[in-house]
Amino acid sequence: MRPPAWPLAAAAVAVSVACAGGARPPGPSPAEREWRTHGGDPGHTQHSSLGQIDTKNVSRLRVAWTYRTGDARAEGRSQIQCNPIVVEGALYATTTRVETFALDAATGRELWRFNPYGAGAEAQAEGLAVNRGVVYWSDGEDRRILVTAGQRLFALDARRGKPVPGFGQNGSVDLREGLDRDPADLFVVSTTPGAVYRDLLILGTRVHEGPGPSAPGHVRAYDVRTGAIRWTFRTIPRPGEYGHETWPEDAWRDVGGANAWSGISVDHERGLVFLPTGSPAWDFWGGDRHGANLFGNCVLALNAATGERAWHFQTVHHDLWDRDLPQAPVLVTVRRHGREIDAVAQATKSGYVFVLDRETGEPLFPVEERPFPASDLKGEKTWPTQPLPVKPPPFARQILTEEGVTDLSPEARAAVLERLRQVRSGGQFVPPSTQGTVIYPGFDGGAEWGGSAWDPETRLLYVNANEMAWILEMLELPPPGEAGARGARVYTQHCTVCHGIDKRGDPEGQFPPVDDLKDRLTRGDVVALIEKGRGAMPAFAFLSPAERDAVAAHLLGEDEPDDTKGEAAAAGRPYTHLGYNRFLDPDGYPAVKPPWGTLNAIDLDAGEIRWTVPLGELPELTERGIPPTGTENYGGPIVTAGGLIFIGATRDEKFRAFDKRTGRVLWETSLPAGGYATPATYETGGKQYVVIAAGGGKMGTKSGDAYVAFALPD
Repeated sequence: MRPPAWPLAAAAVAVSVACAGGARPPGPSPAEREWRTHGGDPGHTQHSSLGQIDTKNVSRLRVAWTYRTGDARAEGRSQIQCNPIVVEGALYATTTRVETFALDAATGRELWRFNPYGAGAEAQAEGLAVNRGVVYWSDGEDRRILVTAGQRLFALDARRGKPVPGFGQNGSVDLREGLDRDPADLFVVSTTPGAVYRDLLILGTRVHEGPGPSAPGHVRAYDVRTGAIRWTFRTIPRPGEYGHETWPEDAWRDVGGANAWSGISVDHERGLVFLPTGSPAWDFWGGDRHGANLFGNCVLALNAATGERAWHFQTVHHDLWDRDLPQAPVLVTVRRHGREIDAVAQATKSGYVFVLDRETGEPLFPVEERPFPASDLKGEKTWPTQPLPVKPPPFARQILTEEGVTDLSPEARAAVLERLRQVRSGGQFVPPSTQGTVIYPGFDGGAEWGGSAWDPETRLLYVNANEMAWILEMLELPPPGEAGARGARVYTQHCTVCHGIDKRGDPEGQFPPVDDLKDRLTRGDVVALIEKGRGAMPAFAFLSPAERDAVAAHLLGEDEPDDTKGEAAAAGRPYTHLGYNRFLDPDGYPAVKPPWGTLNAIDLDAGEIRWTVPLGELPELTERGIPPTGTENYGGPIVTAGGLIFIGATRDEKFRAFDKRTGRVLWETSLPAGGYATPATYETGGKQYVVIAAGGGKMGTKSGDAYVAFALPD
């Protein structure tokens, strides 16, 4: 193996020039021939200057190599969402169980592999974990891969894949530490890699967002050499800190969320880091967090060296709809009034793009604060207005009316209309309700975590979108002190959202059934699972031992104690909800007219959508003579100087290349499983490759374990 040895400062300068639209040297620079960071470069443009594969020869692409990780789950609930990085001939990525590996990028030959869990049951238990990439850092001969697995951050020697002894405790640190709360009570992981600035790893986290206690989503900068926390930005401010007045006085003690889970961008020249934050917890009822709730749902610009706030822009006030900012801000340069302006483009789940001045955070197109309805849930106080940009127009539909209901068949339309007339459907920011509220676009976008791609040549932002409606239905819990079965109450409050009232999980298999645990697990197994979590399931350590025992009894069909003290409502939140439910017709197709998934090209200079095309198709509908509908999609696009957009993401398990100027499909191929990840492209040995993880496992599709690389034949 040739060890990676690219100096960090030189890489940062090279990419900063490219992102700023400055003059380029003839042909791609050494850094531009690689894919050194999650999102392709520090500006997260998902753009490559490579052009060996172009619009004229892309149809000749063939599989160059395939690497099998060997750890897919047979029952179809494992995934690979990783965007691999490539540094001087080595490709670094993760497996379905978040083992980290290095490959020869030209051949796919394994160079090393690191298992963070060890052998035995613990390693097997992590099969549902999600990881979207790793971070590379170097200083002279010191070259490291930084990666999270479970609740730990690891530093690995990039040559050998072994933990670095001087980092934290034997090569790792606990992500629960340093949040000013008892680590034993917290669920804190990091699904998306952080970003390097000098000798700092700036990292966001994923936290528990249900009706129980949640960790705060504070952003931390770790010393890449020692693992020590060098600075912390509190997204739920303490008294005396900026934004504290937008919360109740003591919210900082126990309210959680407002976390930056979806990606980070860095402007090395300005010394700024840009972070998108999610909603405060709990997602759908905020009676214990009245106010606008800074810094939830914000584009945050921080001094990368110190963590001090430079500016912020809030895209949702007092979020009740889980409108997390779902992807990294993209650093772009736009032309306005005859001059070029460095900007930040932030796509949202609701189908909008906010274009903000990179230095000040001021919107470059007008943003209107529009009034929306008040909530009728107990204790809730919705914010009276929400910000919506006038331009660009939304890239996903905003309201589901009877006219927009599916017409695949008369029977499907009739069934959907009947359900639609039972719930509320008034577009964006209609509050959650016990009647049921249509969320459109749904909880998974609009835009999602795959990221958007920015092309400095066409000056277009490419965004893939879901055009799916979901229904959010709130359930009021019995008041504290009311007698009842304790286990059933706790299950309803904390477990229903994933496993369902009937304990049968969700139809697509993302959340497994728990109605048969007595045939598979002992009482001790169930209690341990509730306390510690497993894979994608968060730990519920905040539940009392009595509550954990009661839930175990409920799940195993044993006698349950009465809840005479109302412990299940101890969090003071009087509602739960009935799960994340897509609005589907009786045949399992979306309740809305197609397209159900799109790829969009947005002109950020003019604030206009240049083209929109369906993304994906369902073969059984095509055979019926229905034009390609697009499909729900996960994973993002990349764009190249060869005139191409590469994207997987679709339920039909295809990988496609589009003409970046027209949106026309130029090439497609079937993957061994769904490519629900953002691809990467790189050059090694004079040949350009495009690689994507084919991990499947979403939307009811089979799980896979492959990374597949494509290249032109010799």
